Parts: sequence; C-alpha cells; structure tokens
Amino acid sequence: MQTTDERNLETIPVGSLGIIPLESCKTLGEKINAYLVKWRQERNHADAATVAFEGYQRDNYIIQAETPRFGSGEAKGIIKESVRGDDLYILVDVCNYSMTYSLCGEVNHMSPDDHFQDLKRVIAAVGGKAKRITVIMPFLYESRQHKRTGRESLDCALALQELVDMDVDNIITFDAHDPRVQNAIPLHGFETVQPAYQFIKGLFRAAPDICLDPQHLMVISPDEGGTSRAIYMANVLGVDMGMFYKRRDYAHIVNGCNPIVAHEFLGTDVEGKDMIVIDDMISSGGSVIEVAKELKSRKAGRIFICATFGLFTNGLDKFDLAYEEGLFDFILTTNLVYQTPELLSKPYYINCDMSKYIAYIIDTLNHDASISSLLNPNERIQKFLAKKKRQRAEALAKQ
Repeated sequence: MQTTDERNLETIPVGSLGIIPLESCKTLGEKINAYLVKWRQERNHADAATVAFEGYQRDNYIIQAETPRFGSGEAKGIIKESVRGDDLYILVDVCNYSMTYSLCGEVNHMSPDDHFQDLKRVIAAVGGKAKRITVIMPFLYESRQHKRTGRESLDCALALQELVDMDVDNIITFDAHDPRVQNAIPLHGFETVQPAYQFIKGLFRAAPDICLDPQHLMVISPDEGGTSRAIYMANVLGVDMGMFYKRRDYAHIVNGCNPIVAHEFLGTDVEGKDMIVIDDMISSGGSVIEVAKELKSRKAGRIFICATFGLFTNGLDKFDLAYEEGLFDFILTTNLVYQTPELLSKPYYINCDMSKYIAYIIDTLNHDASISSLLNPNERIQKFLAKKKRQRAEALAKQ
C-alpha cells in the first residue's frame, strides 16, 4: 500500500474530520478510525499550530450516531455531537442482514432498504450543517437493478439521485456492478474502487508458491459482464485470461432471473494451470461453483475464487461440499460486507481487509488531494510482485 509520505498532505484540510459508521459498518469503521488516529498522531505539519489544523490530531474521529426505532418499526436518526463545518464520511453496509429490529413485537432482519433509509435519516440529522458529506457505501445499494429492460424501476439511479438531493457531495463504492450508473448524477462525485491489490496479496497468503506466468496461471471471468475486471487482473499479472458466458432460458423466470442452462468457455487450454476466477460478488454461489466444475473437467490445477462481496445468500453448505470434492482451493472476499463467524472459520476462506485502503482514501480526501493513484493500484501491484520475485530468487539462491 502507498505510504502516507507519497501523498501530498500538506494542504489545509477541508474541515475537521468526522467519521460516522452506521451500526451496520461499525467494525470496519473502528478499524479505519484506528489507522487515522495513528497516522495523524505521527504526522508533523509545519502549520499544525494554526487554526486550520485545529482538531487535526485527536484520539477518535468517530462521531456517535444512532437510528433507534419505535415499536411500530419506524425510526429516526440522531447525531450525538456537533458536526458544524465538519468533513463527514458516512459508512453503511446495506448487506448486513445480521442486524434486527422489533416490529410490533416480532423480530425483523434488516434489509438493504432498511439500511438505506437509516443512511438517509443520519444525513437528515446532520441538517446541512456539515462542510461536506461523503457517503462510503461499499456495496452499492440496488446496484444489480442498474438498467431498464421492459417496464422496470431504475432503483440504483433513483437512490443516487436521492443522496445528492440531500446534499451528499461524493459517493464512494467498490466494484460497482455497472459503473455507468453514475450517469444518473453526472455533476457529482462518484468513485468505484477495485480491490485488485488486496486480492493479489491474499493470493500470496493462500498460496505462497503461486507462479505468475502464462504457463502456470490464468484469470477467468465467470460471465461476459465481468470481462473488464478479469482483463485488468490478467494484464497487471502478465498472464492470459478466459471467460465463460451463460446460456439462459429466457422463457422462464426463477427467483427473479432467467435460469442458466449452461456455461460456455472461451479461452486457451487450461490444463495444469492455476485459475483465478474473479467476480464482483458471490450471491448464492451456484455460478462460481459451476465454473469451477467446468474448469476442473478441463483438467485445471488449483482454483482460487476471488469476489469483492461474499454474500453467500444460501449459506455455505454447497461451498463445503464443493471444497470436499476438490472443485476449488480457496475463496477470497473482502470485509466490505458482513462476514459470519462461520465463514471466517472456514479452512478455505481468505479475508482481504480493506480498512487500511479506505483510511488512505479518507485521509487524502480530507486534504482535498487527488486519489487517482489510490484508485489505480497498478504501481503498488508491480512493486509488490517485484518484492515477491526478489524474495523467491533469494530463497532459491540459499538452497
């Protein structure tokens, strides 16, 4: 990861930094806060004593906020301290289904709709007093309903417009299902961040002996929609890529979508090569397991499944079974969405922590500095790969 010295942080902050992690994003927010506290206590600015840097070094940047509910299930947003003139960063995980609330005496699990409403409640509680509001929503709300085919709602576009209408200045998300949805808010900030660097680091944790050359490794896109993601990963690693496309039954709809009839493969020979299957999310997991099965039938080597969001909407049983059958070796997902203790305990699971990366983004934006180098991780990836190559050469020399 890029060090703080490589960024221009001598500029005056936009405002006093404040982080509001909603309850759904509490753990991630605490990790981000710890990094920011550490960095700013170690940093010495020439103008640190001036009024522009008042409150710059603090023991805590988290601003307490709550969204309590009435017995009817209705709620309200509460900010527990002043945010006047602050540069606010509000974090929400719309996929955190572990949270519950009482509705007329019944226990309800919170849906993405509930989390999005709570986000708007907190923004409303700020009441326009903040200097700037940035929403960090790792899984973009309604991102799979990003385009209209027939008489359908455009939920993601509407949600983005709602946020900017509430004076949100910037929206930061990760691996948006379709980045073109930002066309709904062309005059406001929208950034979609890729976790490619964290995945590569995770791959070396999972398999330190992995060989990054075209003879031993390929990157696979499980569908045509994710080819750009796979092409980027293949290019930075200097290996080949392949893709599957899904043949669907458009005459029927099952669970809201057309069922997949078959996965067809396009690419070079995979025999004996390790496979990186990369996608934006694992939902039920049926597609990636089917892709892994197809690759194994073609005599592929180890299979590493990388997905930014591990939703596992149908549980982990099918993954346990596929792992026991040898269909894949490791699954890598980020901590940008809720992770169950069961998932974290699995022998095949590698957690890619994104808290430090988000802390870098917040720290840089608070100084109104460019985050272009943070959004394009190619330079950091190449440095990391060069380091691993040197370490491997040194280890071979000692043998």
